[in-house]
Amino acid sequence: MAFLTIDGRSVAYRLLGAEANPLVLLAHPLGMTQAVWDDLLPALLPRYRVLTWDLPGHGASEAWPAEGGAITPAALAAEALALAEQAGATRFHFVGTSIGGVVGQQLIAQHAERLLSAVLTNTGAVIGTPELWTTRAARTRDEGLAALSGEIVPRWFSAERLKREPALESGWRTQMARTDGESYARLCEMLGKSDFRGSLKDPLSRNPGLPVHLLGGSEDMATPPETLETLAAECDGAPLEILQGFAHVPSVESPEAMAKRLQLWLAVDRSAVGEQGVSYAQGLETRKQVLGEAHVARASENANSLDAPFQQMITRLAWGELWGNDDLTRRERSLITTGILAALGREELELHLKTAQRIGLTEAELRQVLLHVAIYGGVPAANHAFALAKQLGWGTPLE
Repeated sequence: MAFLTIDGRSVAYRLLGAEANPLVLLAHPLGMTQAVWDDLLPALLPRYRVLTWDLPGHGASEAWPAEGGAITPAALAAEALALAEQAGATRFHFVGTSIGGVVGQQLIAQHAERLLSAVLTNTGAVIGTPELWTTRAARTRDEGLAALSGEIVPRWFSAERLKREPALESGWRTQMARTDGESYARLCEMLGKSDFRGSLKDPLSRNPGLPVHLLGGSEDMATPPETLETLAAECDGAPLEILQGFAHVPSVESPEAMAKRLQLWLAVDRSAVGEQGVSYAQGLETRKQVLGEAHVARASENANSLDAPFQQMITRLAWGELWGNDDLTRRERSLITTGILAALGREELELHLKTAQRIGLTEAELRQVLLHVAIYGGVPAANHAFALAKQLGWGTPLE
């Protein structure tokens, strides 16, 4: 776990996965922590860099300051953008559940150009009523979260799941009781004032390439299916799926089902590509993620009338069609590319040895790639590749 100071307050976050993979921000529900995403990480990390964080006063994040005034969706979205900047990502995927979905709506409304996609689960353009949230905020201050947790936590999961796993309720009640009460109360007051009706259609119409997907649970009492249906209409008819038999927190209650959907929704929809193939913009996004924005900027600046069409072609084909395809992970493509370039002795080997470091290849993996080159491509080719890799910092001196 790491910490970032944002507006004078310490925010706890985790940044996992290779730098060259597209970034996914995951925003957790009210009263919980970033741990709700743990069971999704094995499915996401081979293809994505994942950033999770704790809301104010939740988990290991510092409480909202007493003199800090009201918490707003804009303030929480600013935290998300600061964390994305900390990860070095200009654009990112966003997944948010419940109040996390409110943060996602704020990002769509004000920062849609920063998003690669948005998945909003168990949330709404309006959640509950102002009276409900005002009452909960007051009770939090008067009674404390430990007392309220017995009413709130069972609503997060289906009755069937709690019957099978009663420790789930007691565990999350313990965690909820550790949350800072005043921060929780101010977040309740924020939810009572949040209303994104009429705020989402225009930014989505101005960003037609931004995919939005909605997910809910048939047993969700906090944000029932009709609440998601209203949000889908506000999101210009975004696709909505309701998981049957599940309640408010699918990442905990049904991580396999949620991971399966995220793997589908976060990937480029190649069924919609059509005869023209992957767009230049999609290829450019992948190229920046894999090679780094500085390298891509230099390549673009150095292009002239002779090779500009060539740069556009490789951006669409090599990066959009090939590296942008999820049938192989970027780690696997790095292994293949490095081996081919080493065997052929091509100039771009140096670039892709650096890329292999960004992607997170280990020394042992690179060694095996180059040993394969020695056997199947020739010892001189492998010898050159080993020497170049050492010049670029691969390996450590033997004792």
